[in-house]
Amino acid sequence: MQMPAVELHVHLEGTLEPEMILALAERNRVALPYADLDDLRSRYSFVDLQSFLDLYYANMAVLRTAEDFHDLTTAYLLRARDAGVRHAEVFLDVQAHTGRGVPAAEVLDGVTSALARSGEHGLTSGLIVTFLRHLPGADALATLRELLALDVPLLGVGLCSTELTSHASEFAPAFDLARASGLHVVAHAGEEGPPQNVVDALDILHVERVDHGVRAMEDPALVARLARDRVPLTVCPLSNVRLRVVDTLADHPLRAMLEAGLVVTVNSDDPAYFGGYVDENLRQVAETLHLGPDELHTLARNGVEAAFVDDARRAELDAEVSAWHRTLVAPD
Repeated sequence: MQMPAVELHVHLEGTLEPEMILALAERNRVALPYADLDDLRSRYSFVDLQSFLDLYYANMAVLRTAEDFHDLTTAYLLRARDAGVRHAEVFLDVQAHTGRGVPAAEVLDGVTSALARSGEHGLTSGLIVTFLRHLPGADALATLRELLALDVPLLGVGLCSTELTSHASEFAPAFDLARASGLHVVAHAGEEGPPQNVVDALDILHVERVDHGVRAMEDPALVARLARDRVPLTVCPLSNVRLRVVDTLADHPLRAMLEAGLVVTVNSDDPAYFGGYVDENLRQVAETLHLGPDELHTLARNGVEAAFVDDARRAELDAEVSAWHRTLVAPD
């Protein structure tokens, strides 16, 4: 029986598979600098986060219409279903599209119309708009105001892109408005940046979850705080390997994070680029880090605990996880 997963850290743009890139380029008559599919795939070798982001943003050029965003989102939902995902909270980099001339309304129409049909694919979902950290905080605030005026169904806001270009304080006004508007707040921190970035996300942006957060393990006091306050960390193991956050999966701190009592979850981040959706992430960490039924059960329950869902849905998800765990530990 497949583990019923909750995915809390996946960028829709990062689910744009090479085949869809070429198909959308043909649909929208977009000229790409790749000779063919093999040439495109050959570019998926990254030395750091920025080298990935360069390709990630370049490939977004094929996303032009609401239909494109609808198709992208639907393709993710179908793949997530096959990966055992029962609830997904997906990230969307709206600024990456408005910055190249695609109206926010066009982007959101395509994405939200597809997410509204999540139930047809066997899962529930929510949308988190992520602000780009390499752009000014004032742009994030303006983007949020535009989205609130559009009155689209948003679950929350987040902060992503490189941690090396700005301070969390620049985004405090946008996060303050988000919370005042009843939205959940999360932020990428402690991936390429130091543990202090996690502290800043907690103390300045008042986030409810930290995306990545693996470098928090370098600060024992922060680890103790995260464990005490049950702050979820949405960890992306295969991403961490591909972007050189860790050298190999065997070096990943996931097991140590579990042993420290942290509320860690396993997610796919940008699976089209990093070699695996959430099921593949779980399979590889279980094999490489020797995670048994109890550790996998903890990961699954952490996802349920960390999800931004109501009590009724949380109870449903918890029941599915418990039923799955019983199949793992039942005597032959």
